Amino acid sequence: MPPILIPRLRFLRVLYARRHQSSLPSFGFELKRPTCNDDRPIYFDVQATTNIDPRVLDAMLPWMTYGFGNPHSRTHAYGWETEAAVEEARTSVASLIGASTPSEIIFTSGATESVNMAIRGIVRFYGSTTQVPHIITSVVEHKCVLDTCRFLEEAGEATITYLPVNKQGIVDVESVKGALRPETRLISIMAINNEIGSIQPITEIGRVARSHGAFFHCDAAQAVGKIPIDVEKSFIDLLSISGHKIYGPKGVGALFIRRRPRVRLTPLFTGGSQERSLRSGTIPAPLVIGLGAAFRVAAQEMDADIKHIDHLSNRLIRGLFDQLPMIERNGAVSSDGTSNASLYPGCVNISFSCVEGESLLMALKDVACSSGSACTSASLEPSYVLRALGTEEDMAHSSIRFGIGRFTTRDEVDAVTQRTVRHVRRLREISPLWEMIQQGIDLRKIQWTGH
Repeated sequence: MPPILIPRLRFLRVLYARRHQSSLPSFGFELKRPTCNDDRPIYFDVQATTNIDPRVLDAMLPWMTYGFGNPHSRTHAYGWETEAAVEEARTSVASLIGASTPSEIIFTSGATESVNMAIRGIVRFYGSTTQVPHIITSVVEHKCVLDTCRFLEEAGEATITYLPVNKQGIVDVESVKGALRPETRLISIMAINNEIGSIQPITEIGRVARSHGAFFHCDAAQAVGKIPIDVEKSFIDLLSISGHKIYGPKGVGALFIRRRPRVRLTPLFTGGSQERSLRSGTIPAPLVIGLGAAFRVAAQEMDADIKHIDHLSNRLIRGLFDQLPMIERNGAVSSDGTSNASLYPGCVNISFSCVEGESLLMALKDVACSSGSACTSASLEPSYVLRALGTEEDMAHSSIRFGIGRFTTRDEVDAVTQRTVRHVRRLREISPLWEMIQQGIDLRKIQWTGH
């Protein structure tokens, strides 16, 4: 085995063993079990990316070395065997999301390309000089959806309606109905929000789209493999998928494109007519095979993952809410921050009153998580998602997103809880606003002087 692979395999196989409490082949070296005292930060940012599952890596490695054939080569065994593995991956993806046939799966470089292929493809195929297509989306979509819609709107290729959300980040189905126009061609609503974990009523929205004759696109990058998704039952016509959000490799994704009733797209680019002429270019077989393996693992592990993540999420929330006053879980219905049917437990976005999110993030240097604030070079603006929820600006600035996943452990949750509590208390001790609150002053009634 090449020496460069040994450290990576050691890391991944230990992660697997931590979750399943099982031993794996050692490949001639001793596996050291990582602990919360390791030099690397504890990883709590699974909404940004997930580590590759060792079973996925095992599936990929042979196709990076021995099975290097081009899957589009039809004249020899190298191409045939790679093509067979790619088609097996296509079947695995289709099976997990309930697609009627594997041919409805088009492989891409990731969710961003899939989103662009879906939205731009619909607009450019069904648009005309006499009628500009209308798109309905929400204000809390991922930037790849919002920026694509904005680009098409500024270019005069489409008109866009941006729907508001409630305090939980949920789109009202009645507002979708009210936004429909005769020229509405596409409704694009995500399944799970990447910042706060709100779960949208995609089945109800899909039913509205189908009854109107519009196509329904769902950005499911944060949802596939984490909650059950069925494109048939939810009336989904286009579904965007990311590999690295489901413990698969980076650089690969997929787009589900319904065949009955048929959805037709104008491709983003042309070339060798691969992928039903919708996505030209040689398929990166090892990545696609890894994606298929990730979907097979997800099918096996989903129920266990949901229970595992829900348990650890509640443990984290209880630990923080029991020890820290004046904190809120963004998107939660209940005041204790616990998850409900409309909130994915693995995404825990909490605002800490009188603590700047960026300061807390810097203090938590031994925890890899993210702030709900969006930093730019010129200003520090609160998250557009939190602003859409109506979150007060000071609380929006103080948000931290904790991501819990398949390989997160209870010891890690306890360590993150302890460190967060310690740093929040320390930062509040030096906050004049916190001191005023302790003196009984209502900050909302103060008339602040501008400078």
